[in-house]
Amino acid sequence: MSCVCILTPVIIASWPQFSAAVVAAATTLGYTAVTGKNSTTEQAQQSVNLEIVQSEIVTNQLGRDQKITVKRGGVTVIFSRDARGKASVCVTGEGYSDHELRTFGEELSQRVVQKYVHQKLLDEVHARGFNVVEEEVDEKHTIRLKVRHWDG
Repeated sequence: MSCVCILTPVIIASWPQFSAAVVAAATTLGYTAVTGKNSTTEQAQQSVNLEIVQSEIVTNQLGRDQKITVKRGGVTVIFSRDARGKASVCVTGEGYSDHELRTFGEELSQRVVQKYVHQKLLDEVHARGFNVVEEEVDEKHTIRLKVRHWDG
């Protein structure tokens, strides 16, 4: 017996889970986390603001106005949660067009959603007594999991 699951991600998470997904996704794409005074961007750079597709953070435990900043080359990406609780991405970089910055931001935010959903799925699989038998990631970053559950 087999089944195929197609997941439409909606992120409902605490900030620590979301920030872990951001850092993991950013690392796979060659970004590094920025902390302290270097986490702000200069106003002279080109900037694009995006909403994280199909995501919503809805936990009362989260503080407002939290940010995570990652950087790769001349591109800085800031994931933030505004005062209303809405997650967004601000991509800045000197010498890049709006389209290029938007592409960088969308690629990273999609990878964040994928990392978050992948971890939540693995947590649920283990909680229900299944074992991961095989896990594959193809060149398009599609993740395939083969799980097994023994009744006995």
